[in-house]
Amino acid sequence: MSTAGAAGAPAGGSGLPVRVALDVSAVPASPIGAGWYTVELARALGGRGDVELTLVSRRGDMVRWRELAGGARVVAGAPDSRPARLVWGELGLGLELRRLGPAVEVVHGPHYTMPAGSGLPAVVTVHDLTFRDHPEWHERSKVLVFRRALRIAARRAAAIVCVSRSTADQLREHYAPRGPVHVVPHGVDHRRFAPTEPAPGADEAVLGRLGLRRPYVLHVGTIEPRKDVPGLVEAFDRMATARPELSLVLAGKDGWGAAAVDTALGGARHRERVRRLGYVAGGDVPALLRGAAAVAYPSLEEGFGLPALEALACGAPLVTTEDSAMAEVTGPAALLVAPGDRAALAGALEELLGGGPAVEARRALGIEVASRYTWEASAAAHVLAYRQAAGG
Repeated sequence: MSTAGAAGAPAGGSGLPVRVALDVSAVPASPIGAGWYTVELARALGGRGDVELTLVSRRGDMVRWRELAGGARVVAGAPDSRPARLVWGELGLGLELRRLGPAVEVVHGPHYTMPAGSGLPAVVTVHDLTFRDHPEWHERSKVLVFRRALRIAARRAAAIVCVSRSTADQLREHYAPRGPVHVVPHGVDHRRFAPTEPAPGADEAVLGRLGLRRPYVLHVGTIEPRKDVPGLVEAFDRMATARPELSLVLAGKDGWGAAAVDTALGGARHRERVRRLGYVAGGDVPALLRGAAAVAYPSLEEGFGLPALEALACGAPLVTTEDSAMAEVTGPAALLVAPGDRAALAGALEELLGGGPAVEARRALGIEVASRYTWEASAAAHVLAYRQAAGG
């Protein structure tokens, strides 16, 4: 198994830039999760001299990608509507890549899939295996699509990128991929996610605009089953009586299965102190993290859990889930609780809210841990995977 620090030979044995097509056609206008990964990767690759980058986007999305990755060529070949784009991704993307000819020598599918009929070696990113292990957490249509995509990638991809060692271990156990597996962590945009606000009063302005008052416990992420937001609501409800000034803030759009949060709130004694902000623009999230008395990311399983790392980068006290990719990344900088243990989650939040030297030490350690992760380092490790795929 290759890792982010592994050495790789240039494609074809030369030092020429590797010619890569990155499929960005599935990234929505307001990205989340894997969409942010694709955005940040495209931005970092576009600024490198050892990559000739082509971005394949939706037809109505060309301007965004040209502005984001100035050093890249943008080919707007995908239809704008989702049903048509899914068909195009299966049948038309390979033809689009063939038309590009020698301008591309390897294609990267950043979200499980790889094109058919392109004639090019493919690198595929696998974020997690929950489509296989926990289909109840996803819409049935997505389960069918991505289970198939995992099988195809394991058989045909020239290289696979996994975003954490835990995901890579699961992939090797269940799918035995034929190509090499590269463990390449995400990065943090340290220009935005930092422990100090960009200007005096900037954070309070954001909180005021969102109608928030401190202190609050914060959760950032799409509201979906594996995030265990109902468990967080119950944990907050356990401790809210003793802390009448405290609120719970949920920042993230409703995804599939979000009705379970409505049910949890319906049974909560302190439901009026839970704020659901919906989708929060990326520029506002760091202010939310810096202002939080504690950040809770009790997800049952993630491929990486970038919001947990971004919380550490902002100096926020963090509780997340043990035996997870988040624990792999955060180490002792975060308090860890067993997945689904609501009493333990409430106790961990109480410990963080109590402050003291131990909490301050975790804050300092979290900032140091997060500083090790950059999108520049992630992009460099992707380039090694591209070169290996192109040369193999």
